[in-house]
Amino acid sequence: MLVVTRHRPLDAAGFLELAARAIQALSAQPGCESAEVLRDLDIGAEYLLVTRWRDVGSYRRALSSFDVKVSAVGLLATSLDQPSAFEARLSVEPDTGAVVATAGDRAPDADTAGPR
Repeated sequence: MLVVTRHRPLDAAGFLELAARAIQALSAQPGCESAEVLRDLDIGAEYLLVTRWRDVGSYRRALSSFDVKVSAVGLLATSLDQPSAFEARLSVEPDTGAVVATAGDRAPDADTAGPR
């Protein structure tokens, strides 16, 4: 699972300080496979916080961690309002080059607000 949050900070240096603490806290959580901050090459004013997780449960549990709440949630709250969590549907097997399709974990009733 990939989580991508997009940020347009007014203070890039301050943002990077907060982002360093955030990726440190997130990467220490069970199930976090990677965490990095990227900057756009065109204008240089937009940043992505990108984390890869073993599964959606790992990510959700990480957000409940005290360290993540203290170090990362404030930064995550400044992200642009857009979809941020993505699951792999197609990937390439490195050894064979074969394309592998996965069914995904999104529940069929994910858009349902409550009981009918």
